[in-house]
Amino acid sequence: QLTDLLQQYATAFRDPMMLQPPEWFKAFIYCEAFLQLPFFPIAAYAFLKGGCRWIRTPAIIYSTHVATTLFAILAHILFHDFSKSELAGPRSLRERLVLLSIYLPYLLIPLLLLFTMLCNPHYKHVEKRKRK
Repeated sequence: QLTDLLQQYATAFRDPMMLQPPEWFKAFIYCEAFLQLPFFPIAAYAFLKGGCRWIRTPAIIYSTHVATTLFAILAHILFHDFSKSELAGPRSLRERLVLLSIYLPYLLIPLLLLFTMLCNPHYKHVEKRKRK
């Protein structure tokens, strides 16, 4: 059933990367499975509990990693010649933009997280010096 859903998605949005991922995309999938997914429950705990400044560094690492991978994926969607792909990829600029719009939130949310960690005064680390 999940494979049917994946097939329907790939056909509807002309996303061949989901059915036949390039090697670099597979590497991103492994990073997601082993680095990003373990971060979610940790981050959920920290943000739900509140006041956990220790989440700043892991959140910065997570968000910059995800943003970096998404830049590569978005560039592939915009510039790759899908006419040589076995599976149907986007044929027009409109189809590329539709596919891009599906991946774009996966870039925007980590960028918002990064912005929050870097700019929110609550998460800025202020070193306290001990008085002698």
